[in-house]
Amino acid sequence: MTQTVGLLVMAYGTPYEESEVEAYYTDIRHGKKPEPEEIEDLKARYRFIGGVSPLARITDEQAEALRDTLNKMYEEKDIVFKLYIGLKHIHPFIEDALEQMHEDGINKAVTIVLTPHYSNFSVGAYDKRADEEAEKYGISLTHVKSFYQQPKFIQYWVKQINHTLNLIPKEEKDNTVLIVSAHSLPENMIVQSHDPYPNELRETTRLLKELSNVTHVAQGWQSEGNTGTPWLGPDVQDLTRSLYQKNKYQHFIYAPVGFVCNHLEVLYDNDYECKLVCDEVGAVYHRPPMPNTDPLFMELWQMKLMLFYY
Repeated sequence: MTQTVGLLVMAYGTPYEESEVEAYYTDIRHGKKPEPEEIEDLKARYRFIGGVSPLARITDEQAEALRDTLNKMYEEKDIVFKLYIGLKHIHPFIEDALEQMHEDGINKAVTIVLTPHYSNFSVGAYDKRADEEAEKYGISLTHVKSFYQQPKFIQYWVKQINHTLNLIPKEEKDNTVLIVSAHSLPENMIVQSHDPYPNELRETTRLLKELSNVTHVAQGWQSEGNTGTPWLGPDVQDLTRSLYQKNKYQHFIYAPVGFVCNHLEVLYDNDYECKLVCDEVGAVYHRPPMPNTDPLFMELWQMKLMLFYY
């Protein structure tokens, strides 16, 4: 008899069109409506990358590719994964996905948040929302907490970093630095709770330095919010200036490993803001492709989920 298991893929979410930016931003701010200039600034960022972020489309593509590869893997075991997508700040919300799961008669599911490193304030918050809603319906959830240490995750980035390095003239490779980054979070929350997030990024940075062909590697943070309180640093733009002033690097390779696809934080915060700094100091900007639906990236999730089902 075939067993149907829910596959709940959770992500941050993004406006589908410009008219949704205000509601989206208000949800991020816990119901506090942004000032008009803040809304216009965010709209301007979206316009810069083409009007809307590709995040919604790529999230769907990643989730569907994961479902398809899992179903192929478990076909002989009579297990079928049924896909549900739950977003944090826009429809379909996490709660919507669990409600639909209940209506479909699903009583067991695996959840994955589309970010590789665990924090109580990111992945933990998603999982908590999912658990609270699942409890209403008697649905049992098994959470994938992180996948930053999965060999294929590291292999993907090593492959892309080495490919990028090979595009740099041989005589300039020693004058090249790799900056590894993830989304910053408020410093006081991380420190007070002894959150594992910084250490997990530090471990990713160590592995990339150890396994890639890049000699010089630094770690930074990016895309911090405007809360008036300190966030994890150094910020990648400040780090770029500092590294240039100290070492006069001519090539900067940015690996935003805390993200898994092209979206605003990568296409604007890296490809525009970091490139602007590189241009300012007279260095060359490089960024390897994001994982998106690369087969190697899909394979790492298959291996991770095998821990739960045979």
